[in-house]
Amino acid sequence: MRRLIGLFTLLIAGAVHAQEADPAEEAMAAAVEAVEAAEVIYYGGDILTLDAGDTVAEALAVADGRILAAGRAKTVFTHRTEATEVVDLQGRTMAPGFIDSHSHYFNALLLADQVNLYPPPAGPGADVDSIVAELERFAEARAIPAGQMIMAYGYDDTVMPDGRLLNRDDLDAAFPDNPVRVDHISMHGAVLNSRALEHYGIGAETETPPGGVIVRKPGTNEPWGLIMETAFLPVFEQTPPLTPEEEIAGTRAAHRMYAAAGITTAQEGATHLHQLQAITRAADAGAHSIDVVVFPFITDVDKILAEFPLELWGEYRKRVKIGGVKITIDGSPQGRTAAFTTPYLTGGPSGEENWKGELFAPQEVINQGLKKVYGLGVPVTFHVNGDAAIDSLIAAHEFAAADDPTRYRNVTAIHAQFTRRDQVDAFAKYQIRPSFYALHTYYFAEAHIENRGPEQAAYISPIRDAIDAGLRPTNHTDAPVVPLDQMFMLWSAVNRISRAGDEIGPGQRVTPLEGLKAMTLWAAEQYGEQDSKGSLEAGKVADLVILDRNPLTVEPMSIKDIRVVETIKDGRTVYRAE
Repeated sequence: MRRLIGLFTLLIAGAVHAQEADPAEEAMAAAVEAVEAAEVIYYGGDILTLDAGDTVAEALAVADGRILAAGRAKTVFTHRTEATEVVDLQGRTMAPGFIDSHSHYFNALLLADQVNLYPPPAGPGADVDSIVAELERFAEARAIPAGQMIMAYGYDDTVMPDGRLLNRDDLDAAFPDNPVRVDHISMHGAVLNSRALEHYGIGAETETPPGGVIVRKPGTNEPWGLIMETAFLPVFEQTPPLTPEEEIAGTRAAHRMYAAAGITTAQEGATHLHQLQAITRAADAGAHSIDVVVFPFITDVDKILAEFPLELWGEYRKRVKIGGVKITIDGSPQGRTAAFTTPYLTGGPSGEENWKGELFAPQEVINQGLKKVYGLGVPVTFHVNGDAAIDSLIAAHEFAAADDPTRYRNVTAIHAQFTRRDQVDAFAKYQIRPSFYALHTYYFAEAHIENRGPEQAAYISPIRDAIDAGLRPTNHTDAPVVPLDQMFMLWSAVNRISRAGDEIGPGQRVTPLEGLKAMTLWAAEQYGEQDSKGSLEAGKVADLVILDRNPLTVEPMSIKDIRVVETIKDGRTVYRAE
């Protein structure tokens, strides 16, 4: 039972019954009656408020989904009545609910019916043979009939032993009668077998579009399975729609997944119209238990505005908010499609020499796209990985904000992986917020060292320099590119240790407190919600997470082992560990 006998006596149990009451008692009674009653009071553990003084509170009171008070137990318990539930944290730690500064929420609705092919330790995809075997197990367990599409996610070509990569021939041998689509871990491409290539209308005669990649079988013009970037967009857009029942079931499963990671606000980071329609339908059906912020993709903005006019943006409706616009400038560094000012050491994904990657559109198109968004007056997030893409973002901002380039416009550079030191200064000058991806120091460091060299790889996600320049950066998982695991994300920012156990740019490490703010308070600022989320202060929503240990006091290498015990959204438990 969570209802416990508290350590404090009720200050006022009812009306004063003395026939001739003491004036001092009457004044005390009136003061207590004026204090708002708490529905729940938490105490008995570290409560990390992340307020201006980084206070560690002794107790926290909640009523009507909001925080009544956080501070000394003696003060907080003045909100207790006979009806108040008192919860002893038993030495556990409470923090603000985690705010996801970038992921692809909509994909989580689909994962239950797809095959997990992440490499170890997150999945079984260690090599081509294990990938094919896992696909076969999935097809057999689901009794998938001939002709039905089999979809998978998490394929990471950077860790395949001896450079032996998955191709259409591997998939054809195992699945001659089923279309198979294995999405690349970057979410910027996929490996397709012959049936899937035929399904999507891709063949030897298909030209590679600007900014796209179609890997060809050696000595032929036949696609060999891997397609990426702009060549992949038509495939992505043809992802089969969910049924109404699948939308609701997928939404509930996705919200459990996010809440289990301690997340109370999620992001859908590149939203097409049909996805927003599905998210809205599920919200109308009451399936949402946490907040979701969506960012329409720049190519869909006009279509979305026709159905969701601008006056509907920026406010939550049934836990869904249209937060701004997403613009993608380049691709994936591990997929060798990110745009750089210097060549990759390993060439391009199709064997191109002197390969620097490519912008997804000419600079003038990017300039005009950003100018359009600034004209709408809404926040904008940019996908940028390589330093050439970041140069493009800065140039677009200087063009679109020529009247006043230093004015705050809520611009976020998503990933900003290979930010140069001079670009950190430009971010600070123009008030552009980087949302870094520190998990690359673990998952993809070896690939970056091979592709870009040790010096550039060591400077990925320069969070330390960004903070020292006066910025308040955020940090994200980009799920499902890597799994949702906020404690592992924090661990990677604090320690910067690679999969091989090497230090990756130790000079860019942050403190646990800074890392925690990058996933709470500073993330709330990214959404313009700092007045209601991100810290535990009176008046803010009661978005809370309970952890089994305090990430600010444990040994830094142990942060990844901290477990989420409970997640609370608007004062209501939405996840509790078994």
